Amino acid sequence: MERDVIVVDAEDQILGRMASHVAKLLLNGHRVVIVNAAKAVLSGDKYRRIEQFKERYRKTTLLNPETHGHRNPRRPENIVRRAVRGMLPRKKPRGREAYKRLRVYPGVPERYREVEKVKFEDAMASRLGRKYVYLGEIAMLFGWRPPRGLKIGE
Repeated sequence: MERDVIVVDAEDQILGRMASHVAKLLLNGHRVVIVNAAKAVLSGDKYRRIEQFKERYRKTTLLNPETHGHRNPRRPENIVRRAVRGMLPRKKPRGREAYKRLRVYPGVPERYREVEKVKFEDAMASRLGRKYVYLGEIAMLFGWRPPRGLKIGE
């Protein structure tokens, strides 16, 4: 395992706050691995968040929507990557290099099970009360199937 790899556990972490911390680490030259991406949370009412995702994924082309039009990420690991990408200067070389140092997994791969994981205190979902939804729940509504053994919302 490399020395400068930081493993971040996204379980019960607010997606946007966690992504901003990860973006800072990437810009400082660290390699970052995010595990449990499906267990990250989005703040707000569950049904309002679902409606926002439905509006975003609405197909607006008369041609084949699979080949034409904008493609949005549906898997939780890709949604997390997209959130981090939005906080990086990706059109500049420094941002592109930082983005290449990011790895995201929906669960915890075998090689990262015994590694010490980082959680950010100001990104904990316990600050939100009861108004949040897990990213994996939303992804399942749009066709994502979790890998075997991955439980979401526990």
